[in-house]
Amino acid sequence: MNIIRKLSSKNFFVFNLVLLGVIFGFSLAFLTFSCTGASSKSKNTAQAQAAPVAVPADSLATAESIQGAFRAIAQRVVPQVVQLKTSSVRKQQIPSFNGIPWEYFFGPNGPQGNNDGGGGREFRAQGLGSGIIVRKNGNTYYALTNSHVVSDGGNAVDEITVELDGGKELPAKLVGRDTRRDLAMVSFETTDKLSLAVLGDSDSVSVGDWAIAVGNPMGYSFSVTMGIVSAVGRTGGPSDIINDYIQTDASINQGNSGGALVNIRGEVIGINMWIASNSGGGSVGIGFAIPINNAKRTIEEFINKGEISDGWLGVSLIDAEKDVEVLRELKLTGKHGALASDVFVGSPAEKGGIAPGDFITHVDGKPMANTTRLMQAVGDLRAGETHTFTVIRDSASRDIRVKIEARNNAVASENNKLFPGVYVHPITEDIRSSFKMSKDASGLVVVRIIEKSPAAIINLQRGDIVTAVNDVPVRDMAAFYKALRENAGKELWMSIIRGDAKLDTMKFKR
Repeated sequence: MNIIRKLSSKNFFVFNLVLLGVIFGFSLAFLTFSCTGASSKSKNTAQAQAAPVAVPADSLATAESIQGAFRAIAQRVVPQVVQLKTSSVRKQQIPSFNGIPWEYFFGPNGPQGNNDGGGGREFRAQGLGSGIIVRKNGNTYYALTNSHVVSDGGNAVDEITVELDGGKELPAKLVGRDTRRDLAMVSFETTDKLSLAVLGDSDSVSVGDWAIAVGNPMGYSFSVTMGIVSAVGRTGGPSDIINDYIQTDASINQGNSGGALVNIRGEVIGINMWIASNSGGGSVGIGFAIPINNAKRTIEEFINKGEISDGWLGVSLIDAEKDVEVLRELKLTGKHGALASDVFVGSPAEKGGIAPGDFITHVDGKPMANTTRLMQAVGDLRAGETHTFTVIRDSASRDIRVKIEARNNAVASENNKLFPGVYVHPITEDIRSSFKMSKDASGLVVVRIIEKSPAAIINLQRGDIVTAVNDVPVRDMAAFYKALRENAGKELWMSIIRGDAKLDTMKFKR
């Protein structure tokens, strides 16, 4: 009715003409049909039925076989995935305008919620994610998920509910979580016989393999999407997480986090984690999953200890292989690994002999492709064990034996023990432009100072040009790190240019 009212008179006139034409057509068709007789009716009926598309038998059999495989995977994997519903109580300050509190207008039970008597109001924040059932002990089941699924502002959520395939809901509790790996585990009790996920081998995954994602995107429970593996060994993503990733074009959306990425055999090869999206919204065909091999050890440690015990080396790493100038100055062009730009005083690395400027390429003979891979490898090492680190120093490769210690996050964040606490870089045209340097400026420019480190204490600043260490000229990064090593344990100072002034920094020791 509203649409008809919006039509103009002209449009209404046209509409009437069309309607008359339709009526006239039906009338004519009826008269024609009446005059043709029974034989004509049979002929028209045959013509009205479209012939089925002729699909070659072998092609149809192949298509149905693939369809049957995906159907079998869905039937097998969906019951192994759970939906996780979380909730936490948050406090929000009562807004005020010119000192007048919100409740002045709305009373103590206004639109902000219940007044808690503490100067704010509480409300309940809810979240949604997925989990994979990986273990059973009696009537206790354990589900692997992402840490961010069971976290609220960095803290563990207050309540967790597990929903099984079929809609049954059960209370769950947090067993443990690890923010560095973005992994967590929850447990729940039931006498139902639930299927456990079969964990595959993510190291055998190749680009082009089938990839099937199972989870609860946008609250649409137990959804299955299909694609292929787009890439393996991806790095980046959320900061401070030491995982690499499997990239897939299988649709992954909010709520899929913690769900299963499986192969054509229905084996879990990854834990769905995040998506790349310009808008921050839904999937655009670029989703990422944590390789399941990265999580196998954490499953055992969560169940047995409730936490992950990381190994600690005690170095600050730079992904130098992405910087052509740094590789050239250190004579590392074409090499893969991670640059130890700083070393913690008293750490396993220092005790073993690793020094600032060492380029770590292997651990126990296994190549370290980048910084992420090295951090994973070190994290998986056991405290008290001794391992071999292969480094390149002064263009020569050498093996260094290091006894690993347990990671202590408090110790690992004591920047005053991080030596030297400064990252220098050769002067490029981009740096020259960024720091507004003259064309004849040469040396190494300070691009990063670690807060509270020795470099920060002696007042080094970004943009300073380092020309010498203990009066020994340093024209490139190799010379800079060599000077640091040769003066280890001695008083150290740097000659710098700051603006138009030439300065010597205060002396300090490692």
